[in-house]
Amino acid sequence: MAASASRTDPEPTQLAPAAQTAARGPAAAPLTGPPGGPTIRHEAPAIDVAALRRVFTLPGRRRAAVTAVDDVALHLQAGSFTALVGASGCGKSTLLQCIAGLDRPTSGTVRLLGTHTTALRPRDAARFRADHVGFIFQDDNLVSALSARDNVALPGRLRRRPLPRTAVDAALERLGLTGQARHLPHELSGGERQRVAIARVLASRPALVFADEPTAALDVAAGAEVLDWLVELSAMGTTVLMVTHDASAAARADEVLVMGAGRLMSEMPGGDADAVARAVLLTRGAGEAR
Repeated sequence: MAASASRTDPEPTQLAPAAQTAARGPAAAPLTGPPGGPTIRHEAPAIDVAALRRVFTLPGRRRAAVTAVDDVALHLQAGSFTALVGASGCGKSTLLQCIAGLDRPTSGTVRLLGTHTTALRPRDAARFRADHVGFIFQDDNLVSALSARDNVALPGRLRRRPLPRTAVDAALERLGLTGQARHLPHELSGGERQRVAIARVLASRPALVFADEPTAALDVAAGAEVLDWLVELSAMGTTVLMVTHDASAAARADEVLVMGAGRLMSEMPGGDADAVARAVLLTRGAGEAR
């Protein structure tokens, strides 16, 4: 369900366990991005998740299991920027990995851009991710032997459709990295490495971006810069789903989903970091009481 409150309303909306939704229409005309094709809009939800569960079996204990994701449903429209928050261990990173196809759910369905990705064979799923998905993690995941420029160009090489040199150069320029284009990752600061990861996404222009704690290892200024770029990616039509433990970072999103004990417990509009922090605390208490 879309949040009915305005962005300034600090009260979260409680969600039924199997009927959680966040959606947003474009707030403004898409910004002009780097070369790579027109902005993509999809009539169906860009991310459509139903009855998703992920259960881990504990080693050395017969039949002992932990349910990390418990009957989650959500529907995110193209161009939305959604933050997923919750106390440590609530299952938010596992949920993101299951949605993105980096982990296989125990049950339930995931449809990305209308494609039933949970039904794809591993090779087809990998091809889908290469064509449509970008990732930004706490660890920038740069290839240590490649220059900043070559790291930005890497997605095109992996899908055997090289990115135009102009797209790579434009992305580096927009991130202020033209002077560091030939530098190896160990020659860059943490903020610069994360900007290379953002440039990689800008150059390849995926329809979906999954970000897992993208600001956790950065100082305040570098983290704010990364969030600025996520906001701009959303404005260009990219659907962004970000996991974070930082209430201030979550408040930069259009919608915030609060997770507890493997379930989506509430949703609220972004914009108020204090309200996000209070919602996480309330959800943690509810999860401990289950």
